[in-house]
This record gives sequence, C-alpha cells and structure tokens, in this order.
Amino acid sequence: MKVLPVLEIRKADAYTIENEPIASIDLMERAATGLRDWFVNNIPAESRVLVFCGMGNNGGDGLALARLLLEKQYDVSAFLVHHSENMSPDCEKNHLRLLNETEIGVHDIFDESDFPEIDDADIVVDAIFGSGLSRPVGGVAAELIRYLNSHASRRVSVDIPSGLFADIPMQNNIAFMSDTTLTLQFPKLSFFFPESEPFVGDFHIIDIGLHPDFIRDVEVENHFVERSMLVPMLKPRRRFSHKGTYGHALLVAGSSNMTGAAVLASEACLRTGVGLLTTHVPQKAVLPLQVSVPEAIVDADEDSHYNTFVDKLTPYSAIGVGPGMGQDEASARLLKNLIQNSEVPMVLDADALNILGANPTWLAFLQPKTILTPHPKEFERMFGKTANSFERLALQRSMSVRNGIVIVLKGAYTSVTMPNGTCFFNSSGNPGMATAGSGDVLTGMILSLLAQGYAPEEAAVMGVYLHGIAGDSAALKSGYEGLIASDIVGNIGEAFAFLRR
Repeated sequence: MKVLPVLEIRKADAYTIENEPIASIDLMERAATGLRDWFVNNIPAESRVLVFCGMGNNGGDGLALARLLLEKQYDVSAFLVHHSENMSPDCEKNHLRLLNETEIGVHDIFDESDFPEIDDADIVVDAIFGSGLSRPVGGVAAELIRYLNSHASRRVSVDIPSGLFADIPMQNNIAFMSDTTLTLQFPKLSFFFPESEPFVGDFHIIDIGLHPDFIRDVEVENHFVERSMLVPMLKPRRRFSHKGTYGHALLVAGSSNMTGAAVLASEACLRTGVGLLTTHVPQKAVLPLQVSVPEAIVDADEDSHYNTFVDKLTPYSAIGVGPGMGQDEASARLLKNLIQNSEVPMVLDADALNILGANPTWLAFLQPKTILTPHPKEFERMFGKTANSFERLALQRSMSVRNGIVIVLKGAYTSVTMPNGTCFFNSSGNPGMATAGSGDVLTGMILSLLAQGYAPEEAAVMGVYLHGIAGDSAALKSGYEGLIASDIVGNIGEAFAFLRR
C-alpha cells in the first residue's frame, strides 16, 4: 500500500471527484459510511457517542458520521468547535443536514464554558482537524483537546488525531490522544514513528474508494507492506527439487559466551527454507550448536572464543555475519575480509554493525545491496544522531542511496530503505517480539531467503514481514510477556502457510 503525503492525498480526492465522477459531498458521505461501518462492527449500539467536529472537511466527516450513527440507533451528541469564522462548503452542508434531518441539534463550542460533561463510558470522537493541518493547535481547540485527553473515555480519531501532522514533526505536543485512529484510504507517514504512538493508538484503514487509476500511477517514496504485496514474490517449491536447489548459506556467528545467538539464527535460517546451512563458530560453541541444531553443518574456527578466519567462500550462495560474534580485533579483521572478498549477497547484524560503526570507512567496501539490520542504537552508532524520527528516516534513506545498500531499521513498524530511496514500513509483529534473540532470528530468516535466490530487496521486506507474522502466531499462544525468540522460530512455518493460503 502506498503512503501518500498530504499534497498527493488532495490530488487523489480531486482526481476521484473529476474522473469517477462524484460530487465532493458524496465522497464525504462515502467516507462517513466507512467510518459508520467500523463503529457498527466494533462499538456497541447502546454506547453514548460524542462527536467533536471542526469547521473544515474533517469536521464534515464527523457531522456526517454523527447522522449515520443516529440512523443506527446510537445515542449521539454532536459538537461544532468554532476555531474559525467559516465552515468549508461540505462541512456546512453536513451541518445543515444534521440540523434538518435529525432532532439532536449541534452544540456550539466557543470557549471552555461550552465543554460538555464526559463520562468514562462515553465514546469520544475527534473530527476537529484533518491531515491538512499545517500549524500548531491553539485557542479553544487546544483547550478542548486537553480537556478530552483528561478523561478515561475511549477516544477515536477520524483520519488523523487532531494536532498531529502527517508529514512533519509535531511542534507543541498538543494533539488528541486516540485509542483508535480511523484513517481514510492511506496511513499517514507520522503513524509509523514512536513519537506518534500516544496520539495514534491503533490505526485502521478505511477504504473510501479513491480512484484506482490515480493510486496506481502516483509515485511515492513510502509504502506500507501488506500480505497481497508479498504473495507474488513467493518462489514455488518444485516437486523434483533437492537441497541444492534452495541454496547454501554461510552464517558467521557466536562467541564463547554468546552461542545462543548462533543457535537462534541457524534454526531460523533452516526453518525459512534454505537447502544447506554452514554455521561458522568458535570451538567452544561447536558442541552446543551441534546438539541444538543438528541440521546445520558446523565449521569450527581455530580460536576457542571468537571467529577469526573463514577459509573458502566459494560454496556459498549468501553470507550472514554478526549475531553474538563479539567485537574483538580478530573478529573485526574477519568482517573486513568477508566484505572485501565476498561476491555473494550478505546480511550484517549485531556485532558486525558495531564493528562497522567503529570503522565507518569500511562502508565503501560493501557489495551493492548488502543488507544491514540495525536496531536504533546500532543505527545511531553507524550513521549519527538525529533529533526525531522524520530526520532519522531521511538519514536512513540517504545512507541507503549513498552506499547502495538495504537498511532494515528495526522497530514497531520496521522500515526498509532501498538503494533507490524507496522505503517500506512493515505491518506485522507485536510488542512481545521486543525480546532477546528476536533480531538474531530475523538475520537467519533474511540470510535464508538470500541463499534461495531472492533479490536483497525482496529478502529484506519478506523476511521482516514473515518474522512479524511468526511473532504474531507465537503471541496468540504465549501472550506478549511469555513470548521468547525461539517461539518466533517455531512459528516460521505458520507464517509461510499464511502467505501461501
């Protein structure tokens, strides 16, 4: 799914109105109908719903929603927040429809004395400001937002929480704090950043039927990964294939006190479908690895504690380096040797990234489309600090372009940036995956896909998505708190089954 900036969303609206064709007021009605359907499926009809509407088109959506909920026998009260002198034309039309076609009226809010009493059992709907907001909220709207946030009632936003910007950072931190955001047609870029979590809550996409031709043809930098995007990428498993058909991966991982990382990455690599896996580990890690992952070929280093040298690279179709490897000088030399001499796709994680961070000139040695999988601190050590997530995404994108590499920045909506500057935000996964070893599992999965012949861009996006789906399957059984990294490994098969269904 494409993530459109606000300017392109406006163009999509205009194109739909002109080419469907459809009147703007009817497009607003379509949006309100989608919002109403979400309420019918998720909010009991006996609920008291308070809809707070601004004077622009977001307010028009809210006024139309209030009318449609009344038709479904909800107990609805509508409020018009006078933050401006004039209503938009479609907002005014829906204001008149609510007055003329219902008996509830519309309560005007000019100042704090007009704020209604709110019960904790109420559903509060925010339709004050939409995605076109370009300046900080002030005046009566700001006071109302603070008032609404102070209550424990369930809070729902229409399209975007009022006060939150879609494409730029917040400026005064005054925004409606939603439990649920019902975003129209497209998620907004700011939804994917941790600073926005207190305001967005969970978001759901309401399809309002914007013109498919515009959506197909518009060029964007950012995408939101969905199952339908990945299904065509899946390679078939042929009946007469054999283990050699699915690649031979080399994993360089582990140290004497971090053998578990090598075990987890190895198991994940095998569970993701690679034909053969050789795991290179220090001598003290050999026995634990052989016992834990008997399917892996074990290649023992000369050193007891660290990985220091890999002899032949020719058998391998992809190489992964880093989980639990340590950062001693010998391991650093090994990494430099690998990135200078390998001619097959690589994925680098954990200590390999920390070594790169200490030796930034080595980035120039990386093969085109090498995959790096940092968490935020590792990213910072490699590329520098940023003031906010918007700046960090810009830096991530520029580093992918400058170095010709794929960067997988791990997080709630893991972002994958490509050498051409395109970014893919992941849609799968859950907070239970914030656990030791989860990143090692991801490295093994991406390595496996690379070895099987997936392009690095495909391996990164698909690996991240499958990793999240496996984590979601595990969470259904273990809960968030009970989930550990090996549970993710154990559900990789279910993740593939989900894609292939």
